Amino acid sequence: MTTNDSYSTAVALAYREGQIAPKVIAKGRGLIAQEIIRRAKEANIYVHESSELVALLMQVNLDDRIPPQLYVAVAELLAWLYRLEKAETTLVTANSLSSETAQQTLEGN
Repeated sequence: MTTNDSYSTAVALAYREGQIAPKVIAKGRGLIAQEIIRRAKEANIYVHESSELVALLMQVNLDDRIPPQLYVAVAELLAWLYRLEKAETTLVTANSLSSETAQQTLEGN
């Protein structure tokens, strides 16, 4: 996503384990970009800001997979997001333990 006060651009990617490469599932400028960003945030989907990456992804046709030239850049972003989500899940799990349960876990009971 790239934004400024009068102009925005957004590209949404989807990737499932086992797929060859991520696919462009939405892209747009202006109001369409703002709607893509709004819906992503509503769904708690991470919105990454990189004008260079967005400019390259805007060249990919809708419903097409990203080209091999972008694999490394997108893979690094997906790996970072995976680690971030895993850390948040661990944090939520740790915070949801009661103090008694946590103490029993620490004591090995």
